[in-house]
Amino acid sequence: MSKLLKLAQAGTVESSDILITLAPADAGTGIQVELVSPTMQQYGKHINNLITETLASHGIEDVQVNATDRGALDCTIKARVITALQRAGE
Repeated sequence: MSKLLKLAQAGTVESSDILITLAPADAGTGIQVELVSPTMQQYGKHINNLITETLASHGIEDVQVNATDRGALDCTIKARVITALQRAGE
């Protein structure tokens, strides 16, 4: 899948989770991540890179991502991104 067909989300705003919302974006805009996290200073760049790499590994090039983190582990972040992708286009 290289293009999102619709808006989709996965996750919650509960502790140790992340809410990922994916929205289709115009061709050529790239992967745009808007992240809100209480750990932004320590882990913001890492979370952003993890989301971007997960999307890129699934062939996604143009998407708007809104992520509200509440201390999610890497495996949870990846799972939420993949689930949102499945809901958005497959």
